[in-house]
Amino acid sequence: MKTLFVKPAEAERSWFIIDAQGKRLGRIAVKVAHLLRGKHKPYYTPHQEIGDYVIIINADKVDISGRKRENKVYYHHTGYVGGLKEVTFAKMIERKPVQPLELAIRGMLPKGPLGRQLFTNVKVYAGPNHPHAAQQPVAIEL
Repeated sequence: MKTLFVKPAEAERSWFIIDAQGKRLGRIAVKVAHLLRGKHKPYYTPHQEIGDYVIIINADKVDISGRKRENKVYYHHTGYVGGLKEVTFAKMIERKPVQPLELAIRGMLPKGPLGRQLFTNVKVYAGPNHPHAAQQPVAIEL
């Protein structure tokens, strides 16, 4: 018996749109990572890029549970000695409203070249407007 592989060029790829207003950050990230990998398709293969495209609107109105708005901290290092910087979720959503959602999605994708390529298929926008109307995205309710 042979295993059938679908070539990435021949795979049917759809566009989906998710409204993040009032939805939980982690729930959105899990659903988006699932769609980007293509795990909802019958011909899913872990090493191929056969997933769909996802547009996320209203990323600045995403919700998180509990007191994480003040207590959740994101870290990054400048590269200099003593350069460990920390930013709370509340400050990050003020300065860069799409970054918390992008970081959550990126963390759920595979590490390496495949994960970087898959991440290019997600488009995150802070407001309700997006330039992808020509693709006729299908709305997904979480």
